[in-house]
Formats: sequence, C-alpha cells, structure tokens
Amino acid sequence: MTILSSPATLPERALLADLDGRTAFAHVGPAWFTPVMGTGIVASAAATLPVGVPGLTTFARGVWLLDVAVLLVVLTATALHWRHHPVTARGHLDDPAVSPLYGAPAMALMTVGAGALLVGQPLLGATAALAVAGSLWVAGTLLGLWTTVAVPARLLRHPGLGRDDVNGTWLMPVVPPMVSAATGPLLVPHLPDGRWQVALVLLCAALFAVALVPSLVVVAMLWTRVARRGPGPAAAVPTLWIVLGPLGQSVTAAHHLGASGPGAAYRSLALAYGAVTLVVALGWLAVVVAATARAARTGLPFALGWWAFVFPVGTLVTGSSGLAAATGSAVLATLATTLYVALLGAWVVVGSRTVAGVRSGRLLRGPGRPA
Repeated sequence: MTILSSPATLPERALLADLDGRTAFAHVGPAWFTPVMGTGIVASAAATLPVGVPGLTTFARGVWLLDVAVLLVVLTATALHWRHHPVTARGHLDDPAVSPLYGAPAMALMTVGAGALLVGQPLLGATAALAVAGSLWVAGTLLGLWTTVAVPARLLRHPGLGRDDVNGTWLMPVVPPMVSAATGPLLVPHLPDGRWQVALVLLCAALFAVALVPSLVVVAMLWTRVARRGPGPAAAVPTLWIVLGPLGQSVTAAHHLGASGPGAAYRSLALAYGAVTLVVALGWLAVVVAATARAARTGLPFALGWWAFVFPVGTLVTGSSGLAAATGSAVLATLATTLYVALLGAWVVVGSRTVAGVRSGRLLRGPGRPA
C-alpha cells in the first residue's frame, strides 16, 4: 500500500493494481490516439509501396491487427477517463496545449479504416472490411470537420495566445479532412457506378480544400516563427515534424483524387501538385532532421509527442509511392522505399519507448504538453 500511495515511483505491479479508472486513467487525453495513427500508417504505407518485398504483406496485416488492438485499448482507456475524471476530460478543450490534439482521434479512426481495405480484407472478408472502412471513414470525417472548426475557434479566443505561440500541434485539428480526402477514394470502387462515385470524389475534393487552406495558414505562421526565433526548446522540436503530415497527406490525396477523377487533365493537375509539394516536404524534412539532431545533442526528453516522428513520415511514404505509381519513376520508388525503412526505424524506437513508459507508469502520470 505504501507503493500505491507514492505517485513518484509507480512500478509495474503498482500500475496493474491501479487500473481502476482513478490513477492510471487520470490523464488519458487525445494524444493517446497518436500511437494508433503511427502504427496504422506503417501498415498502410507497406501496402502502397511500389516495390515487391517477400513477406511485406503478411507483416502489414500483422501491424494492422496490432493497430486495431491499440485502438480498442485507447478507446477503452478514454471511456474510463471520461467516466472517472469528467472534469479533467472536459477541461481538455480549454487547454491550448491539449485541445489541438483532438484531431488525433479522427485521424486514428480513418487510418485503421483504410488499413481494413488495404490489408485487412483477407482477414475480415470483403464485406466486413468495407463496412469497417466505411464506418470509420464517416465517423472520422465528421469528427474531423468538428475539430477543424471548433478547436481553432477556441484557440483564437484564448487569452494570451499570439502568433509567436504557434507550434506544429496547431495543425492537428485542421488536417483530418485531408486524411478523409486521402482515404475516401479507397471507397469509390465499392460504390455503384455513376453519381454515387462522382459524389464521393467531389466530396473528397472539397475536404481536400477544407484542410489545405487552414493548413497553409498555420504552416506559414510556423515557418515565420522558426525563421525569426529558431525551432524553440528541445521538447518542442518533435512538433515541427507535424508539418510533414499535411504536406505528405495532400500529395497522397492528390494522387488518389487524380486517379479517381475524370479525364487526363485532372490527373495531370494532381501530378503537378504532388510533385511540387513533395519537393517542399523533402526540404522541410531536411530542416527538421537538422533541428532534431541539434536538440538530441542537448537532450531530447521522451514524450508522446515523439509519435510526430512516425505518422508524418508515413504520409511522405504514401505520397511518394503514389507519385511513383503514377509516373513509373524508379527514383521515386527508391525514395518511397528509403522513407519506409526510416519509418520502420522510427516506429520501433518510439513504440518501444511508449510501451516502456506505460509499463513504468511514467507516461500515465500526466499529459505530455508540447511547448
């Protein structure tokens, strides 16, 4: 009992004894959906690679099943958090360090849903996989549209926040519609021919625009802040990687919309947008790699924010894979493969440290708050 009463040292046995919805679930916020996003993109990116690797499909299915399990665990923990700590849960929306992360649940749902179609059909069956993908896409899209409007509105009204306070997490609530635009076209071939398919393509194109405009505004603000004041403290450096998310995801979305849209002009426009945006994303990747290397030399504390090293890189994989498929470029295929190897490395490191943090209880003692 002495151990249980000391939150400063929470070994594994105390953690297991505390799974009653009070101590262990006191700080389960929306950031816990980022491991679902990161694990899911590892599976989906494997399915889109333009190269054949023996055993890769089986590996992707295993990772997707793991992602489903992680999603169920996080959903359960979130429900227990809301049940036993409702005041804390409701306060997340008013906390500028936490509220932007409400975009994570929407993207997590759609990432799992996309994996159901890309790699899960042999396990679920075609009908069940389509039902799972469609349901999660609708739920994620609706939630993402809400975060796109509600969260920025609260941030703008928050006293004391200014342009110099912008960080990468401000992209999180406005990016989900871009994930909808990137994953929605996977459903198009399963709809009846004709107007239903056209309607979904047009809806995804509208969602693309809904996400692109505010994302560009936040990215411009963030780039200006970094140019004037530098990347900030070491703990904030992982948030800079989030910029890669809307860039890479928009390349993926453009590719899928181009393939689903009518006419060669539509595909040419999507290809041109994807090529230019991928170059910009790779330039930013070089910047954040250098900033992270500098921060690591002075000490880069581990937090759930490290999952920003995973999902955004995964969107670069799916984006470059899409361009490789559209152009037949061996250079782009090599780029996609190289980025996927880096993605795997990041996932293993961040995933293992997350598991260790949960087992020790350190990650459960309080929310990670990016600067």
